[in-house]
Amino acid sequence: MARARHVANSTGHRRVAVVTGAARGIGAATVLALADRGWSVLAVDVAADDSVLPYAMGTKQELLAVATEAGGRVNRVGAVRPFVADVRDADALRAAVAEAVDAWGGLDAAIAAAGVIAGGVPLWDMPIEQERAVLDVCLGGVTNLARAAVPALLDRPAPRSGRFLAVASAAATKGLPQLAAYCAAKAGVAGLIRALGAELGGTGVTANAVSPGSTDTAILDETARLYGFSDPGRFGGQQPVGRLLAPGEIAAVLAFLAGADNSAMTGAVIPVDGGLAL
Repeated sequence: MARARHVANSTGHRRVAVVTGAARGIGAATVLALADRGWSVLAVDVAADDSVLPYAMGTKQELLAVATEAGGRVNRVGAVRPFVADVRDADALRAAVAEAVDAWGGLDAAIAAAGVIAGGVPLWDMPIEQERAVLDVCLGGVTNLARAAVPALLDRPAPRSGRFLAVASAAATKGLPQLAAYCAAKAGVAGLIRALGAELGGTGVTANAVSPGSTDTAILDETARLYGFSDPGRFGGQQPVGRLLAPGEIAAVLAFLAGADNSAMTGAVIPVDGGLAL
């Protein structure tokens, strides 16, 4: 187990993050990666199934397990807390940010990792409720987190080192058949990050995203089912690295981008895709 390293911004306080989609997958791996680096983290997840999506979401038990493991890695009482919230609920995300600020005195990073998938049919045949779920979670959830978190990032005194981060996808630039809503949502995330990078210029707060390739997560399992594949590992063959990516590989880049010394990058959408975009 990695020993947590003390992290602080230029004013000397421990860095604080809010991470959505934290019960499993890339979100959970990001909570753990930040904990390994000594962060205080509010781990946010809806922790409940969605009646319009035909696969299981993360659970409260998984969210608590991630928070417990991450807290053990930090080895600081109360350093990682679970928080149940739906990213489609702007008020709930404002409450999550307020919880982090109240608990630890401010906010230094907000990481939007929550996502869902649906499709398996042409867009015109996709149930509208599923289309809305994909757009509202994958894009609306990022927008809602930005609305809630950016003011808190800006509330830190200058010189600031706030970071707003999002998980886009290789689907932002590749046209994936029968996943049109997902592609649209992730392309929207990329555009949102570029605009935020411009809007935040000169504040000390940056906005960046990562675009993962095929990563070993529940979303990839569901994608395989939608395409009629019995083995999600089949997607790994599309990537020059010849395998699926691990959530921790994506989380490592997010943790790097969240660092106080990473001030030269903003408005960037970084492929972490095993070469899929080549």
